[in-house]
Amino acid sequence: MMLVRKQIGIILDSKTKTMQKIRWGIIGCGNVTEMKSGPAFNKVPNSELVAIMRRDEIKLRDYALRHQVPLTFTNGSELIHCDQVDAVYIATPPNVRESYALEAMKAGKPVYLEKPMALNVAACQRLKNTSEQLGVKLSVAHYRRNLPLFREVKNLLNQNSIGQVRSVNITMLKYAGDNTMDPNNWRVNPTIAGGGYFYDLAPHQIDLLFYFFGKALSYNGKAFNKAGLYKAEDMVEGEILLDGTIPFKGIWNFCVDKGLEKDEFEIIGTTGTIRFPVFGLEILLEQNGIVQKIPFVAPMHNQQNHIEKVVQYFLGKGENPCSASDAIMSMEVMEAFVYGN
Repeated sequence: MMLVRKQIGIILDSKTKTMQKIRWGIIGCGNVTEMKSGPAFNKVPNSELVAIMRRDEIKLRDYALRHQVPLTFTNGSELIHCDQVDAVYIATPPNVRESYALEAMKAGKPVYLEKPMALNVAACQRLKNTSEQLGVKLSVAHYRRNLPLFREVKNLLNQNSIGQVRSVNITMLKYAGDNTMDPNNWRVNPTIAGGGYFYDLAPHQIDLLFYFFGKALSYNGKAFNKAGLYKAEDMVEGEILLDGTIPFKGIWNFCVDKGLEKDEFEIIGTTGTIRFPVFGLEILLEQNGIVQKIPFVAPMHNQQNHIEKVVQYFLGKGENPCSASDAIMSMEVMEAFVYGN
């Protein structure tokens, strides 16, 4: 016998009293959902994408047609309260993630939230508190920790492939981009994004630091606007002392010339090094002077492995692949680097 709790649209099994399948709604079906995440909701077990929301109705219906999504909304609140939606994935710009996530959790619906969680640490903490107070699940899209390349790095570290880790460095040098001055480029508008490109890209990198090495014991940093192309910071420097007293140094420069771009995560050990791009597909493992290349194939949907774990978590069959507490650690470091908090 199947029971239906109509007020929040969750299908329950009369014996287990748990969800047997997640019917997803997406709020903010922009570029990130086209391949990285959106199609994956229909490809993982016990999951289905049934509804999407976007304010631009023409783009909304185009997305729905291409991805075969049956329900469309131009109002996020209507999607949240739709009886046919069990859980909500929020992929809007950061400045409105908090309000949608709070409304969804108050409606009793689990939330999968894009990174960074919200505009600042205070907003992230409010989301965490609401999830705990209401007993509604919340998970964050730090999905790179579940991609094969980074799981292999974790395995190499667990196997002591480079001996004892002595230090860690991240270097990211990026061309500013030809659309930097575009007023629609919200990623360099701190009131919408929380910061500049650092807030867009560094969450993945800093989350991997904690995935590999544990918590931060201390941290400090500083940020600058060197090129003056927009209001947000375009250069960030930071240091972290990680668990095991492992020192980390990072530099992010988003105003270098074309041809000078660099993306390197470097782990230095007593017997070798591990190097890889956080936004690439190859590990360089050096052991006793010998370098081995370990290549990886780009997944069709970057978030699919992570979404599968989120679904299992929401169904009560697995652990949270990235909790609010996990994500807040990254936000605290980023906020300290940029704003000195």
